[in-house]
Amino acid sequence: MARKAVLLLIWLGFVAYTLWLSPVDQPNTWALGSKLLTLQWGNLNAIIPAIFCLMGIWSMIYACLMFADGRMQNFRVWPYFIGSNFTGVICLLPYLIFRQSNQEFYGAKDKWLEILDRRSTGVYLLISTTVILAYAALAGNWEDYVQQFQTRHFVHLISIDFCLMCLIFPITSLFDDDMARRGLKDTRIFWAVALLPLFGPLLYLCLRPPLPETTAQELFA
Repeated sequence: MARKAVLLLIWLGFVAYTLWLSPVDQPNTWALGSKLLTLQWGNLNAIIPAIFCLMGIWSMIYACLMFADGRMQNFRVWPYFIGSNFTGVICLLPYLIFRQSNQEFYGAKDKWLEILDRRSTGVYLLISTTVILAYAALAGNWEDYVQQFQTRHFVHLISIDFCLMCLIFPITSLFDDDMARRGLKDTRIFWAVALLPLFGPLLYLCLRPPLPETTAQELFA
């Protein structure tokens, strides 16, 4: 319950902060969002589209844990996953708050879950992240980014959203439950992942053992 209370406070605080900043009322918000979505990045500071892309990476990291977990929950994962691609933690946190901790997985993996469960998916995400960060480091202007962070609400909010995605990963029991489903009991794995923002979860996806499946015969034996 303590974890859920912390997550709820983070959600309430960020929603209040977002409403207080009123980003949709800024004249440049939709223009910047449109450029990011249509890949018109030529005139943008490279750090901004990099953060935008990394938010998508984070949504996929959580998806690789959420869809197996969602099989054991009483509500669907899809709305929260889709919403997290547009609003980040605002749509992601309700799932993490309402879900019940469950360390079991029953049945067979469908096609989508097979993709999310593959180590190769983690490798693709890790390579993509490395390329995105290299792009930001080589082509980005940090002084300009700091100025935009202070003056442009959209840049300000997606930057905070990215940091919150990193922060909540070890707080939610979603990660603990995924380890348990795969027979991983070493707490050193948890702390190694938890203390290495972004790359810790990515390396976990690259190295974790596959999710064991249960056939109908085994389930009712």
